Amino acid sequence: MTKAGSKGGNLRDKLDGNELDLSLSDLNEVPVKELAALPKATILDLSCNKLTTLPSDFCGLTHLVKLDLSKNKLQQLPADFGRLVNLQHLDLLNNRLVTLPVSFAQLKSLKWLDLKDNPLDPALAKVAGDCLDEKQCKQCANKVLQHMKAVQADQERERQRRLEVEREAEKKREAKQRAKEAQERELRKREKAEEKERRRKEYDALKATKREQEKKPKKETNQAPKSKSSSRSRRPPPRKHSRSWAVLKLLLALLLCVAGGLVACRVTQLQQQPLCTSVNTVYDNAVRGLRSHDILRWVLQTESQQ
Repeated sequence: MTKAGSKGGNLRDKLDGNELDLSLSDLNEVPVKELAALPKATILDLSCNKLTTLPSDFCGLTHLVKLDLSKNKLQQLPADFGRLVNLQHLDLLNNRLVTLPVSFAQLKSLKWLDLKDNPLDPALAKVAGDCLDEKQCKQCANKVLQHMKAVQADQERERQRRLEVEREAEKKREAKQRAKEAQERELRKREKAEEKERRRKEYDALKATKREQEKKPKKETNQAPKSKSSSRSRRPPPRKHSRSWAVLKLLLALLLCVAGGLVACRVTQLQQQPLCTSVNTVYDNAVRGLRSHDILRWVLQTESQQ
């Protein structure tokens, strides 16, 4: 790989005022460091070499005003070629360029441009036109700059559109994420409420069970006095029974008295007395009633009812 220093000696020897001629030097790459050390070389001729690319640091040579890169094999220019803001004259004749970098629109000082004999994109070739004389080359510089500014504006709009699309997509993602988080919060809230309701029901059931258990002893204690009262209430029948026996005894005593009086009225001399006549009559009726068993039946029924 040939460099300028190997064929033409020191670059300073080639410097003529502000012009540096490195044409026909069989260069495969540009000696950028050596050129950066010569800020006086505002006019640089690199034509008729074997250059296929320019290094990115070549764009740091902002002191260049006129640059001849014709008759090389350049396929593209560096992306930041627009940093050469002082460049007024640019010759790119007979290379292999198809497009120009968007930063080319920043070459606001460019007044002369030749793009002939390059396989340019049809749209760019139409804008560039021919450069057969000074006027046409100036028109080429002006038209290409305007075209590249439009391309830059289109790319900027496209970039803004993509950014807007990305922002909208990001907003949608954020909204979707917020909706998802809200659903998850609502689900957790509902699950928490259901769990709370379930625990409340369990608590109420446990409390009801305790109340039922507390009621059972009270019922038993309530039943115990009832049994005692029932046993007490059962005692009066004997009273009724003893009362009937007392009545029966009284009746027997009366019967004995009546019997004694009856005997006295029937076997003694008192039977002729009016009182004994009535007693004898009653006695006779009683005997007839006993014979028909009516009185006996009545006595038995009375005893069974008591």
